[in-house]
Amino acid sequence: MARRAKRYWLMKTEPETFSIGDLERVGREGWDGVRNYMARNYMRDEMRRGDGVLFYHSNASPPGVVGLAEIVREGHPDPTQFDPESKYHDPTSPRDDPRWIQVEVGFVEKFEDIVSLDEIKADPKLEGILVAQRGQRLSVQPVELEHFRRVRSLGRRPGRRKPAAVREKLEKLAAKGERAARAAAGKRSVSPKKGARKTAGGKKRTAAKAK
Repeated sequence: MARRAKRYWLMKTEPETFSIGDLERVGREGWDGVRNYMARNYMRDEMRRGDGVLFYHSNASPPGVVGLAEIVREGHPDPTQFDPESKYHDPTSPRDDPRWIQVEVGFVEKFEDIVSLDEIKADPKLEGILVAQRGQRLSVQPVELEHFRRVRSLGRRPGRRKPAAVREKLEKLAAKGERAARAAAGKRSVSPKKGARKTAGGKKRTAAKAK
């Protein structure tokens, strides 16, 4: 039987829970706690030993790819589903036919600097990559070979100098954001009644973290 071609993935984790530094320290780790059926299916049915992984920090500032990993053990039951002390415990999952699966990932490389989500979105060579698509929140997702290689090259770039096209688009996005912020500040500073300024002491808003 012909050997299956190597595939590539992006796997998200919150750095406060498990970071690329943690993976570098332990060497390999089970990717437990996945409770989405599509992500589960990728790990159970499609991931194979040796597949490449873009290691992505989510709920971070900024979010983005921070290094590389690889699949070192294929799909097997996630033990947290049977652990009553785990927040991932699933009492309805039968032991003889477990509902939830994990793989093990091994450390490959930590980038000197993050390849941020904004940079990914701004790079024309990464057009179509799933993580940059609006509403795409899946924690485990396939990546095309050319996209994997592009992100890897960005992470390894000497001095992490961004390509000109990417820098230009990021600068335009930043300028647009600054204009919007100034416009919003101007609206807040003037009340509808004869231009009187609002007094301080209003409720503070907590900014939601980027996914």
